[in-house]
Amino acid sequence: MSRRRFWIALFIFSLIGQIAWVVENMYFNVFIYHMFQASERDIALMVQFSAVAATLTTMFIGALSDRLGRRKAFITVGYILWGVSILCFAALRVDWIAKLFPAAAESAAKAASIGVTLVIVFDCIMTFFGSTANDACFNAWLTDSTDETNRGKAEGINAMMPLVAILVVFGGTMWAEQDNAAHWTILFLIIGGIVLVSGILGFFLIDEKKQPDPAPDGYFKTLFFGFRPKVIRSNPDLYLSLLCFTVFGISIQVFMPYLILYYTEALHLSNYVLIMAPAIVLAAVATAFYGRLYDRIGYGKSLVPALLVLLAGYVVLYLFRHTALVFIGSLLMMCGYLSGMAVFGARIRDCTPTGMAGRFQGLRIIGQVLIPGVIGPEIGKLVLKNADKLQNSDGTFSFIPNANIFFWAGIILLPIAALIVIERVRAGKERKHA
Repeated sequence: MSRRRFWIALFIFSLIGQIAWVVENMYFNVFIYHMFQASERDIALMVQFSAVAATLTTMFIGALSDRLGRRKAFITVGYILWGVSILCFAALRVDWIAKLFPAAAESAAKAASIGVTLVIVFDCIMTFFGSTANDACFNAWLTDSTDETNRGKAEGINAMMPLVAILVVFGGTMWAEQDNAAHWTILFLIIGGIVLVSGILGFFLIDEKKQPDPAPDGYFKTLFFGFRPKVIRSNPDLYLSLLCFTVFGISIQVFMPYLILYYTEALHLSNYVLIMAPAIVLAAVATAFYGRLYDRIGYGKSLVPALLVLLAGYVVLYLFRHTALVFIGSLLMMCGYLSGMAVFGARIRDCTPTGMAGRFQGLRIIGQVLIPGVIGPEIGKLVLKNADKLQNSDGTFSFIPNANIFFWAGIILLPIAALIVIERVRAGKERKHA
């Protein structure tokens, strides 16, 4: 693969994939909140089902891509079907649901319940295609295509894309009214079309060499390879890093499903896009440079500052409501979050045994998505259990997120300090015996 084509492919597939994930992770919550009056329980349930779907998909497809020694077909076809599945969300409207399901026409509560159920089901289908294309195979391809000389740089670009994607989606939805079903339809049609086209481009941009299978002992042995005690004992750095990444992810998922709702419903920031855009740009630039710092100073020295910045963002967001301070807190939070993602991503790729990237994507997604996606929203749901509520025009009620989500996100982040100490002690003992 030419160097230029690699960087173009990395940019396009990382960015487009993250745009799709931003719509799912941040706007599906807003979508079912405004269109179907979803509760905090509904939102937590949607995130949890999606996390399970993402994990199972990544494990099975990642191992399959290793067995076949191919990534490109899964990425390209997966992105095309991912786009089609997003297009299907355009059909999820109360007026159309009422025509398909007579029970939905009986009351607003029944219509809302059916709508929430359909969104959760469609979300799992979309997650299957997205995790096949992005979580399992694009990430494995990226690991295959980089080494210790450029992995931090590549991961810095990859890690900044969620913020760039947030900026793109925020900017593209400035015109939209969140209570207007037609505007959601347009959003899903545009995003679905973009993802579909990117899959077609992949046939021309992505190149790969067939990967030799170092463990020709059957698909299911390959699937569960990373769970073997012998493999765990042989790769302690990988598993300790994954454990830290898991705690980090739980902290993020306590507040992330409710972040936009916190801005709009609790702080009444109708212009939150204009407020957040500069913070997103600055955080994205900082993250790109931070990935290079990992290449120079290593894992431990680059992780600690990222975590401290994230924690500082939590503190500011918890304590203050003034727009300027919310901007500062959001900037710190996003810088710490994305820098931490860059460090963990590069570290896990560095620790992944050569030629086995696909089968280890399941482990990565368990640490990055499944456990955080199940536990984090559940904690957020409990934190918001007694949150204030507002009455909608149709007589239903909606909850109002509060700043306690940032307090508990910060508390959960603290155990990583102990894990870092354990890892340094273990590394010191290894160097002493070397």
